[in-house]
Amino acid sequence: TTRASSDSDTSSAVESMEDNPDGGCHIYRNGYYRNGISIVEGILEVNIIQMMSIQMTESQAENSVVDFVVTCQGSLPTDVCTVVSDPTCQVSKSVVCDPIVVTDECLLTIRRDFEEPGTYCINITLGDDTSQALASALISVNGGEST
Repeated sequence: TTRASSDSDTSSAVESMEDNPDGGCHIYRNGYYRNGISIVEGILEVNIIQMMSIQMTESQAENSVVDFVVTCQGSLPTDVCTVVSDPTCQVSKSVVCDPIVVTDECLLTIRRDFEEPGTYCINITLGDDTSQALASALISVNGGEST
């Protein structure tokens, strides 16, 4: 059982009972515990504000390369994950996660390769130690160009 103490602090009195598996006797424990709660802002919102196809030389044209310009609100992220899926966003084709360093303003460019033309669902997740936020978009990659 738990009952609040008569003090005005956040301590609570606790009395617990356990069965001892060896002898069938009971163990009683009495004491106080104190707990604190820290409220952090976290990453509140992520937006993909631009998607740009990067023109490569003919010798590098095996894959289509797209830059995603992303902004966020709230605390600054420490890592980014990009999930590339089929157009229904149901079947994952690749997952790439990287640590990032954002100093003043949450504005970053994420570069990803696409091996073949097609329509893809992109999920970009920004995270830190206490929170995560996600933005999604559909992208059509057509032989080195994206729309």
